Amino acid sequence: MAKGDCIYVYRNLGQLQALYKHYGIDCGDGTVIHYRKPSEIIEQTAYAEFTQGNPVYVAEYSDGFGYIRDVVVERAKSRVGENDYNLLFNNCEHFTSWCKTGISDSKQVRNYFPVISELDISQLYEPIKQAIKGRDHRTSEQLTAETLIDIKSVWNQVQPQYQQAIAEVQTWHRVAKKALQQNREDLARAAIAKKLNYEQQASKLELELSELAELTENIIRDREFN
Repeated sequence: MAKGDCIYVYRNLGQLQALYKHYGIDCGDGTVIHYRKPSEIIEQTAYAEFTQGNPVYVAEYSDGFGYIRDVVVERAKSRVGENDYNLLFNNCEHFTSWCKTGISDSKQVRNYFPVISELDISQLYEPIKQAIKGRDHRTSEQLTAETLIDIKSVWNQVQPQYQQAIAEVQTWHRVAKKALQQNREDLARAAIAKKLNYEQQASKLELELSELAELTENIIRDREFN
């Protein structure tokens, strides 16, 4: 490990072993900048506070642009004190990816975390909570794991819809811009209308993803305290 490296350790999500990776930026002086748990604030902490005794790994960014090491650390320090954590849109991996490449991205969210659509999130949490509550430890752990697996299955259907909506917004923005350059206001208006339609779709999906993030965290938090 060296200054400017994006490093990570495996952390437990509730009682589920090694379900997610916790990321940070190595400052090269025995400290790490990361979205610290449980404060959910970007902090510069001692190396031991970040690792919590777990093995440390270096995340590789082999493709595309990457900042030099000093700049990576400077970018990380510029966000110290930030308190805007979101499991699906601004987590510890989004932060370190932004520091390294300028792009806020999370592979583990895209690959593992569940996303749900076409369900009333507000009505979903309470039945799950009641199903888990009062069961013995082993049964409740199984229910928690099964619930997360079930929700994750929906992710594979919904996530491509969200990504496609974002891609369509960008495409129709370019079409509208090009039409204006060619003095085709009629085509520009049509393109803008399509862009707005896809923006609405993306906003709806983003809201559902945010609600799901809260749902998932509530399930795990309740499991930890029961």
